[in-house]
Amino acid sequence: MAIYLVRHGQDEEGYRGGWSQRGLIDEGIRQAEKLGQYLSEHKHDFNIHRIVCSDLQRASQTAAILADQLGLPSHASEDWRETNNGLLAGMPHALAEEQFPGLYFSSLRMDERYPGGESPQENFARIKETFMRLCQNQLAINDNENVLVVTHGGVINIIYHIMKDIVWSNKNPFFPAANTSLHKIEYRGGRLELTLENATPHL
Repeated sequence: MAIYLVRHGQDEEGYRGGWSQRGLIDEGIRQAEKLGQYLSEHKHDFNIHRIVCSDLQRASQTAAILADQLGLPSHASEDWRETNNGLLAGMPHALAEEQFPGLYFSSLRMDERYPGGESPQENFARIKETFMRLCQNQLAINDNENVLVVTHGGVINIIYHIMKDIVWSNKNPFFPAANTSLHKIEYRGGRLELTLENATPHL
């Protein structure tokens, strides 16, 4: 059994991310198309049976392109969203700095929520629960079927911490996750292992 994690294609710069519903730019669409073509050409190696994704537009757009090229079903879920940054979601950087000076994910206390959003602690708990549930479901369904998850850099970063048994904090540096990069988690010898990190053979 394998779980493939994919970060969405490139979206608009100059805006706060989080729960922003801004979509992909042309480059992001191109990246997703290239990944879809690569996965299709090597489909017997990847053996992907289904796609799940964050329902935020930049992730769901990426997933739709991959699903179309692979001829697979895709299911979108709020559970796989990036951290909920509340009122700052999709806000231009300049306006965010004016209305909420110095407020960034790394500046929050672990138990401090974004205005109208979630705290780093809540963000971690949500992603850990979502990831562990997916792992359990995959093993229960069929350990020969692989799933591809299209999500966000922050989500992938939390999963890296879980897999590498590193205590996560919003102050930690991020593990690399380029746009449309591939990350692979395999079930080997009775345990989950991270076997591919930030791969971009399609770009």
